[in-house]
Amino acid sequence: MNEFSPVAGGDAITIARVLANDHVADIVEALNREPRETASELLSEVTFERLVEIFDQPELDGASELVEALPHIKAGKLLAAMSVDRAADILRDLEEPARSELLGGLAPPLRVTLLAILGYPEGSAASIMTTEFVSVPSNWTVGRTLDYIRKVERTRETVYAIYIVEPQTQVLVRSIGLRRLITGEPDDLIMAVAQDRVPVTVSPLTDGEKVAQLISKYDLLAIPVVENGKILGIVTIDDIIDTMIEETTEDVHRFGGMEALDEPYMKMSFLTMIRKRGGWLCALFISEMLTANAMQSYEGELEKAVVLTLFIPLIMSSGGNSGSQATSLVIRALALREIGLSDWWRVALRELPTGLALGAVLGVVGVCRIALWQYLGLYDYGPHWPLIATTVGAALVGIVTFGSLSGSMLPFVLKRIGFDPASASAPFVATLVDVTGLVIYFSVALVILRGTLL
Repeated sequence: MNEFSPVAGGDAITIARVLANDHVADIVEALNREPRETASELLSEVTFERLVEIFDQPELDGASELVEALPHIKAGKLLAAMSVDRAADILRDLEEPARSELLGGLAPPLRVTLLAILGYPEGSAASIMTTEFVSVPSNWTVGRTLDYIRKVERTRETVYAIYIVEPQTQVLVRSIGLRRLITGEPDDLIMAVAQDRVPVTVSPLTDGEKVAQLISKYDLLAIPVVENGKILGIVTIDDIIDTMIEETTEDVHRFGGMEALDEPYMKMSFLTMIRKRGGWLCALFISEMLTANAMQSYEGELEKAVVLTLFIPLIMSSGGNSGSQATSLVIRALALREIGLSDWWRVALRELPTGLALGAVLGVVGVCRIALWQYLGLYDYGPHWPLIATTVGAALVGIVTFGSLSGSMLPFVLKRIGFDPASASAPFVATLVDVTGLVIYFSVALVILRGTLL
């Protein structure tokens, strides 16, 4: 949206007209590129109805700060007009006393609802649910249900899923899609039209990833959150997608060996960026010092056979790469619940032969490379070059096998002790394999080259 360029000149009225007419998703994208002060200035010129649409978008960065910058009364009205789940998200990000002040200005029923949602752990089904869903008694007819949907459509998150409850107990008994509902005759009871099967539900504390798996497995548009048989709210597919994007982003950051960023990259301050990246980088650097210690332990061998140093980068990178591959596969499988903690031994039995096979392939390539360079005269490895080639080949088998095995087991260990498996990042695995790889390499060299170069 190039129309945002006049902001620097203070042409907020012109920009406000653009905000009123463009698609809300484009507006949010453009606002995210602006500084907070400029975004607040622009939003002050927007009509209230448009303001609600903008703040209802989960993609709006810094929404809590933008709400806090609004006049107190306007901010309260905005929260009341927004979808409940989105209002809860914004309040969760607010600091005290701003959160309590805004909650205090809301109508009691809405305040109770928001406090209930905020009381659940972040990332749970109830923390991302909305209470704005369509539910009707089981003794209603199709015609009455459709009339009701027409009346409440504007105030509901979705009308494509209708939940049927017992009139007296309000216990959830069935669910029906709008498509199936409209195929029934107006005088038909809704229970007669609904499919005769128990709805797929989740409990309030169900993890967001599990909710996403159920929505995907059963091809649902929304899934009800149920406690003691009564429906508390629903998690819609767009809500779970937004949650999964956030969690995936955090995992990617951790997998890269750093803390998760809670702000867009271009809006992250310099000091925050240093803090987020520096801690992990220092930890990895200190870990890499063990590599120097390992090399010092074999200083005598290196002096006798300097040619071995030529292959240290090759050895270290091969083990780290195989470990990173195994870690990526296992973390993904754990996240999708394709495997559980009890499957560690199955993974180990799978990775052991895999590592041996991959190591053998790389070993053959390494031996061929040394032989080729020797015969073509590109480099002279000395009279004992066949033993050097054998050393490199055998070491690669051991190092790649160890890398695959350790890389696949580390996520299980971290998950077992309560850490995020994504913390088994590629840099961390590479550091671990670097140290052990050197030990394996020089141990193999001592065995094969003893009596010749060593």
